[in-house]
Amino acid sequence: MELGASRHDDDDFAAKLALVVAERVEIVSFTFGCPQGEVVARLREAGCDVWVTVTNPDEAIQAQAAGANALVVQGFEAGGHRGYFSDDLDSQDIGLLVALRLVAHRVDLPLVAAGGIADGASVAAALCAGAAAAQVGTALMLTPEAGTSAPHRAALASPGVTRLTRAFSGRQARGIVNRFMEEHSGQAPIAYPEVHHLTTPIRTAAREAGDPQAINLWAGQAYSLAQEAPAAEVVRRLGAEARDAARQLDRRLGLAAR
Repeated sequence: MELGASRHDDDDFAAKLALVVAERVEIVSFTFGCPQGEVVARLREAGCDVWVTVTNPDEAIQAQAAGANALVVQGFEAGGHRGYFSDDLDSQDIGLLVALRLVAHRVDLPLVAAGGIADGASVAAALCAGAAAAQVGTALMLTPEAGTSAPHRAALASPGVTRLTRAFSGRQARGIVNRFMEEHSGQAPIAYPEVHHLTTPIRTAAREAGDPQAINLWAGQAYSLAQEAPAAEVVRRLGAEARDAARQLDRRLGLAAR
């Protein structure tokens, strides 16, 4: 297997921006950084709502200043890439509930909670902590609609632990620990997307071979709660469980006040 060419690119950012402006996409969400004010202004002029992923209060303040309509607050528990504006060695990692409370005290924007949310009780907890909505990722990865590869699905259905690594892409991301992560995390540089392009052929070949030990098994800390069911069923279940959790909390608080 030959490694891919290590190169830097912006993933056709300008073309994507032009497309969403032309199509007047209702919501345009950014991660890995804060869009410039003129980019936000261009999108809002086209009728788009602009959402920005943040991981701490300082990023939230910056996104609000740039003109964001809403913030996706990503907790440390989240699977996949961390949404830091800058992936440095001293990047701050905060759990979702703490991040929601800290951000809510610093900015006046709708907050969308993300990270480790895989059941209705977690949705209810995020709403109680100040979120206007909850965003799920790993909870949907076993649905038939998801593009999850067969070896990735098998790993999600098996016991394991998650960890942050730069081994696959050069940027911190949470996945289920496997051989590739254990062997290369210690030496992986901060170099995204260069490392991503470097490892792409390895990961592609491993998926085709059904080998879970050499692919990025992105998953949040609560991945064991994911269920094999249609996406609509998963969403309905989360909503029903969240409402039930809220009713139980209301009863418990009512009893405590007596």
